[in-house]
Amino acid sequence: MPAFTRNAYDELISRARRGGDREVCGVLGGRPTTGLSEPVVGSVYPVDNVADAPRTRYELDPEGQLEAIETLEDRGETLVGFYHSHPRGPPVPSETDVGAATWPGASYVIVALGGEPYIGSWLWDGEEFDQELVRIVVDERDR
Repeated sequence: MPAFTRNAYDELISRARRGGDREVCGVLGGRPTTGLSEPVVGSVYPVDNVADAPRTRYELDPEGQLEAIETLEDRGETLVGFYHSHPRGPPVPSETDVGAATWPGASYVIVALGGEPYIGSWLWDGEEFDQELVRIVVDERDR
């Protein structure tokens, strides 16, 4: 169950909107938080979408993905998962998304913009996605 700081949640929606009709993508970093068993997503690391059809698919640039993961680790964060947008599409993983998932234990977050913005998350277990509840929590740094 991924928890997001308000800033990270809002940043995902903003990045998806700025992407227009192209899917945007990236890596999500987080830190353990008192009282929660899972890290709270507080960092959004955009990575270039290098898919051959970026209006309907995403593929994280391998070098950009590696750089994002190294940066979050250098900052003492944990890799929580990956995100991409569905500018017009449904707020659920597509068959392409299922076929491209490769990181068991990671959350795959979709920002859907068909109507009101919607952020959904699915945990990849290595074979299939299980939908997760998305929550927004108060960032401890805001206290």
